[in-house]
Amino acid sequence: MVLLELNHLRLYYKTVRGIVRAVDDVDLNVEPGEAVGVVGESGCGKTSMANAIIKMLPSNVALYDGRIILDGLNIVELPEDEVRRKVRWRQISIVFQGAMNVLNPVIKVGHQVAEPLIIHAEMDRDEAYKIAMEKMKLVGLHEEVFNRYPHELSGGMKQRVVIAMALVMNPKIVILDEPTSALDVSIQAQIMNLLKKLKRELNISMIFITHDIALASDISDKIAVMYAGQVVEIGSAEQVLLSPKHPYTQKLLKATPKLTGEEKPEFIPGTPPDLVNPPSGCRFHPRCPYVMDICREKEPGRFEPEKSQRVMCWLYGGENE
Repeated sequence: MVLLELNHLRLYYKTVRGIVRAVDDVDLNVEPGEAVGVVGESGCGKTSMANAIIKMLPSNVALYDGRIILDGLNIVELPEDEVRRKVRWRQISIVFQGAMNVLNPVIKVGHQVAEPLIIHAEMDRDEAYKIAMEKMKLVGLHEEVFNRYPHELSGGMKQRVVIAMALVMNPKIVILDEPTSALDVSIQAQIMNLLKKLKRELNISMIFITHDIALASDISDKIAVMYAGQVVEIGSAEQVLLSPKHPYTQKLLKATPKLTGEEKPEFIPGTPPDLVNPPSGCRFHPRCPYVMDICREKEPGRFEPEKSQRVMCWLYGGENE
């Protein structure tokens, strides 16, 4: 059973330099109770994909099309007022990157958690505060935090507040955009343990966005690897981590420090491509150690080297065989 389905999703931006192909023909499915990790270098389109899913778009959009199917609705085609009433916060919520920038510094955090209930659900303030208090306790915050201002909280506590905000209307899917990037390692571990607990107890689906493939492996059932606006490999966590097929995925894993063994991390040569003028053919070919002539000329299709593992690479394509 598929809860959320992305088909040929595209999101392009207009800039003074030209059209930026931030999300370019992405397919992705999320099942009930499943955590999908989305990994890749900065600028590969992870956050743009999250914004496209929840339809929070900037004013310079050049193209937004494809299909985002949730409960029979195509979010791409829904007008903004329907997305606000039927989808955002109720069905899909998001934990934005950097909790310090999300919270209003002059409003108590308890009210900020309750605000979606008051505005979107038109709930009585006292009832909304009661639910907000319950959600804050659920994420490990003491009830006295309810009446504090953001500057009175640590980074980890702020992140828990933002997670409580995302959960307050009981959505089916929570998008987490690098939720631990601004935290130190010990607090990172606490937040990851909290997310695993919420996934287990609430059976909630998650899209976990990160540049750290090792962090994604800690919570993800399935991992999608993004490069230059495209999902170049997707499969179960075991497939992607233990049997990576795309050369970019292999390079990402080799760049990750190991706790055991003498193998040293390797850097990925070159730089990510300019999405205003991406390379012809496979977008990874200028950095790929296995590049062939067809890689420079023709964009690879989506091949399936193993069941449920899809990869955009000519190493596994019929024309190469």
